[in-house]
Amino acid sequence: MNDHKGILLESGTNELEIVEFQVGQNKFGINVIKVKEIIQPIEITFIPHAHQHVEGIVQLRGEVLPVVSMNRVLGIPVQNKSDQEKFIVAEFNKQRVVFHVDNVTQIHRISWDQIEKPSDIYQGGSSHVIGVIKRLEEMILLIDFEKIIVDINPESGISVESVKKLGKRERSDKKIVIAEDSPLLRKLLHDTLMEAGYANLEFFENGLDAINYLEQLTSVTSDISEHVQIVVTDIEMPQMDGHALTKKIKEHKNLSKLPVLIFSSLITDDLRHKGDQVGAEDQISKPEIAELVLKIDKFIL
Repeated sequence: MNDHKGILLESGTNELEIVEFQVGQNKFGINVIKVKEIIQPIEITFIPHAHQHVEGIVQLRGEVLPVVSMNRVLGIPVQNKSDQEKFIVAEFNKQRVVFHVDNVTQIHRISWDQIEKPSDIYQGGSSHVIGVIKRLEEMILLIDFEKIIVDINPESGISVESVKKLGKRERSDKKIVIAEDSPLLRKLLHDTLMEAGYANLEFFENGLDAINYLEQLTSVTSDISEHVQIVVTDIEMPQMDGHALTKKIKEHKNLSKLPVLIFSSLITDDLRHKGDQVGAEDQISKPEIAELVLKIDKFIL
């Protein structure tokens, strides 16, 4: 698994690779990009009074990492202990975490447009499911790992306080288009950008809705900067991801001058080149909201 960087997809093709894993009888997926390695379980050191989802800590090559039980996170009782159990060592939001699962089965290459957004009826407000992948007779649920970590440690999320530390700011009527699939993060981005003085915000749940909106605007104006001054996009989104959105903007004759900032948990030294390839002006790792605000200032004020 460690050498998967060699098979990473070309940027902007709207494809991803997911590692399929099992918890109980259910199948779930995690983006390969988040996975550093998959290992056999090692001894866990219990931590008193830890969050209920945290089994304890392990030492991996000198690094102490928390172990999160996916059974507990997903509310799936442990029936019979699996002899196929695995630890998925993941990295995102500038942190490493180990997820304890019953089995890791295979890797799938799919397109984001094959991933359906979960319906509000069965998702509920606290669901960890961000997408449903239909494959022949089965379904694989794509899990929101960022939400799992923020639930365990709210301090790791986007914080209005970090924006308040920037001091008193001018209001700006510059319009920002934001593509972000997580309802929680849309609300946090709304609140923090409003605090930063940016009140003219247009949110979209995925890259496809965002590009459709921008292309409609170009039918009424040849100068997009009269209507929108900057785009902020996540990477992982159903229908169309942030890299594909950025590529489409940069290849469109009437949109190409529009600055695009990628704001994602997947911004690492290993993956920064993917955003560069599609022409993003800059890339900021979640949850560094104050840095995002300063970059927006730089490009549109």
